[in-house]
Amino acid sequence: MTFGFILQSLLLGVGLAMDAFSVSLANGLNEPNMSSGRTCGIAGVFAFFQALMPMLGWVCVTFAVSHFQKIQPFIPWAALILLLFIGGKMLYEGIKNRENMEEKPAVGFGALLVQGVATSIDALSVGFTIAEYDLIHALVCALLIAAVTFVICMIGLFLGKKVGTRLAWKASVLGGVILIGIGIEIFVSGLIG
Repeated sequence: MTFGFILQSLLLGVGLAMDAFSVSLANGLNEPNMSSGRTCGIAGVFAFFQALMPMLGWVCVTFAVSHFQKIQPFIPWAALILLLFIGGKMLYEGIKNRENMEEKPAVGFGALLVQGVATSIDALSVGFTIAEYDLIHALVCALLIAAVTFVICMIGLFLGKKVGTRLAWKASVLGGVILIGIGIEIFVSGLIG
């Protein structure tokens, strides 16, 4: 494995992790006293899906190109619907509970999995760009993407927690707006690209 391969994989990880960073920021905003274990768990979920999706894309390109091309137009729609739902719920709860906003987990485990899928679903197309890799190179690339995502999400969660303690009830509203914005961005870039 060359330096160029590693650098390209790391840069790919940075690019792919931006949506997960924003969602992590929103989660940290909504839960400013989040424990270290939960912080690592949330970052780990995002890292897992950011590694899984390129590998699924690689498998699709390698073994099932014609079937993947049939579902690819629906990927931006799925991300939009998932993030609009989660973001809308956070926005609604933030506005509804602005008088007595007590801290609660931003998302349960199921919603966290939905966030992980929604923010990494565009990484399926990375499988096309790494299609020429053999299995080992594809796995290493996916693991490097996961490592970068984990670090970037930890930063997002940390920043969100610090700002969240100052924003109180507005954190949930801001987090919801961020998630809705990410959903729209994924949708629009999926239609354009």
